[in-house]
Amino acid sequence: MELEKFMESYKPLMAIPIIITIIAVALLAFNGLNQGIDLKGGTIADLQLQKPIDQAQLDALISNGLGINEVDIKSIDASKATVEMGESVDVIQFSGVINGTATLQSFRTVGPVLSAAALTQIYWALAIAFLFMSITVFIIFRNLVPSLAVIMAALSNILIALGGMSLFGIPISMASVGALLLLIGYSVDTDILLTTRVLKRKEGTVTNRAIDAMKTGLTMSGTAIGAMAALYIVTVFFIPSAQTLADIAAVLIIGLVADILATWFLNLGILRWYLERGRR
Repeated sequence: MELEKFMESYKPLMAIPIIITIIAVALLAFNGLNQGIDLKGGTIADLQLQKPIDQAQLDALISNGLGINEVDIKSIDASKATVEMGESVDVIQFSGVINGTATLQSFRTVGPVLSAAALTQIYWALAIAFLFMSITVFIIFRNLVPSLAVIMAALSNILIALGGMSLFGIPISMASVGALLLLIGYSVDTDILLTTRVLKRKEGTVTNRAIDAMKTGLTMSGTAIGAMAALYIVTVFFIPSAQTLADIAAVLIIGLVADILATWFLNLGILRWYLERGRR
């Protein structure tokens, strides 16, 4: 009964994801997104440490030896370290700087032309994914308002995820873009579940059908969030060298939480308004 009362007061709830989306857009506008080396260009080196050294000492060694400021120690433990540098570095010079402290296991440089092409491909991938998602939704429902509700919820979900990346300093990279594409699919999945249950089923009231869909959707979302949280904790505390996995898990956790708000507050609110308007 309490849940039914909660569902009936849907109009104030619609404002929550809208406000969070506006905040996310403001974060993107004023704070921007950090770019990974694979997008902005630079050098990535994997090192085998020959003696104990902490993160600050290794940072100072490389920065002073190469005369560069943009050095990021992505991971370090007793035997290995991964270093990212925000500009192209000569491998022979780099090997000389770390000589006696570490040996070079792998070395990769990404030039500005390749990074610009990668960023363009990312924009196209996201745009095409959204375009085909929108077309699919219109084909399924053949109704403007419910279809737009699904698209708006998915857009809100992605914008909140991007805003979270900006807030927590999660870099946009090929890996995190893959997580964003997964979020588009997951968001549409839960939105279609809701819209199908509410519009196409006839038994029970709209509120009862929405509650039935919510139980299924929240079970799916809760399971996914739990799995990603476990992946994030294991990666951060037990596999610190796998920073990419931690970034993917963090993006998915933010996006899955955003999907709960976008689906069950925004999309459901639009559907209830649409059905009530139709009855009038």
